[in-house]
Amino acid sequence: MCLSIPAEIISIEGNQAKVSIGGTTVYAGLQLIETPKVGEYVLIHSGFAIEKISQEEAAEQIQRLKELGDIENLT
Repeated sequence: MCLSIPAEIISIEGNQAKVSIGGTTVYAGLQLIETPKVGEYVLIHSGFAIEKISQEEAAEQIQRLKELGDIENLT
């Protein structure tokens, strides 16, 4: 089963973004989405942003993951 995690773009350098996943920062490739911008939310899978999503959708997905017990400390 594949799982993607919602993240907020914090900064962009070339084709790489620094993203926040519940307060933890990681880097993700941006080659698969068009015109990414700081402050937008994306789904991260295997180190790549694969889709833009709304802030509301990101919050809903985080809540679902918390309920499933897959993620405990995301805010």
